[in-house]
Amino acid sequence: MINADQVLKHMRLTEKSNKLSAEYSQYTFEVDRNATKYTVREAVEQTFKVTVTRVNIQNIRGKNKRSRQGQPSRGSDYKKAIVTLKEGDKIELT
Repeated sequence: MINADQVLKHMRLTEKSNKLSAEYSQYTFEVDRNATKYTVREAVEQTFKVTVTRVNIQNIRGKNKRSRQGQPSRGSDYKKAIVTLKEGDKIELT
């Protein structure tokens, strides 16, 4: 049995993710680095009591940055999951 709190870190709310959720009922989550499509599906279905039809996962590389002194550094990497729900299902954002 999986622990949904460990798999789903938080929901990503951006202009693009808000448009996807409104038009296509797709929701974007930041997930654990070791999460698979199957564990993400189970976690979303357990947490929000919805039916998941599809899961797409992307590994996102951190952006390159510079400090005030000009030292190069990099933001942290993360894994993103885009979850498509059955037609009519919705996740309420509170």
